Amino acid sequence: MQTLQTRIPLSNGTSIPCLGFGTWKTPAEEAARSVAEALRVGYRHIDTATAYGNEGGVGQAIAESGIPREEIFLTSKLWNPHQGYQSTLDAFARTLEALRTDYLDLYLIHWPHDPKYFDNWEEMNLETWRAFEELYESGAIKAIGVSNFRPRHLENIMKHAKIMPMVDQVEIHPGMPQDELIAFCREHNMVVEGWSPLSTGRIFSVPEVQEIAQKYGKSIAQVCLRWSVQRGVIPLPKSVTPARILENSQVFDFELEEADMQRISALTDCGWSGLDPDNLVY
Repeated sequence: MQTLQTRIPLSNGTSIPCLGFGTWKTPAEEAARSVAEALRVGYRHIDTATAYGNEGGVGQAIAESGIPREEIFLTSKLWNPHQGYQSTLDAFARTLEALRTDYLDLYLIHWPHDPKYFDNWEEMNLETWRAFEELYESGAIKAIGVSNFRPRHLENIMKHAKIMPMVDQVEIHPGMPQDELIAFCREHNMVVEGWSPLSTGRIFSVPEVQEIAQKYGKSIAQVCLRWSVQRGVIPLPKSVTPARILENSQVFDFELEEADMQRISALTDCGWSGLDPDNLVY
């Protein structure tokens, strides 16, 4: 049976815990408290980003946890204004300092540059990826990947890359299953992570999900996270409430029947973040 520490292999031979703890929209002080609590109850996969403004709080929680650094899978992301070869190297150095560590387990390009906004988007993404490859080869990053990339963005990198992306982290939840993207990533040996796995508050009022949660004697959040885990997607739930942090980790003592998996996958109108890599606001 899977547990919170069950790991999914990446294409380079390393591995990543099958459920993580997210920190999007969590201010630094709250991030320090919530990450400390997540580590206390057993999470060993922590996700942050420069754009979240909380790397310092995350680093504080990890440093003060008493847990050996090698037992924690730590991810951060490069913010779009820092894309480009040298600016990526500089931004990565600042991230390591903020996180109080000398390496990352996973580093992601947070959003793709896009032709709607940047005439040189292909070159910019490739220069950024060249810096990622250099950092990976130096041992400063154990795995490299992207976030919010669609196939056309990935194909630009894959045509020229020396080292292929190992992870794509995208918004995935009921009502936004991302089937085509997941299939593309699996075809190219990329593991998929799902941010905002509980969507927005809308998901908690969807009758079908309420019925399924009642059937299994689980919370709606637990059902949504279990749906992701059973699809082979790594969900990254976030919370600052200790009871919910614990609840979100307890998704390994039940299994959704295939009919319920399909019912959840077919849902629509469950809410979404409104963030779209084809209509960037950054």
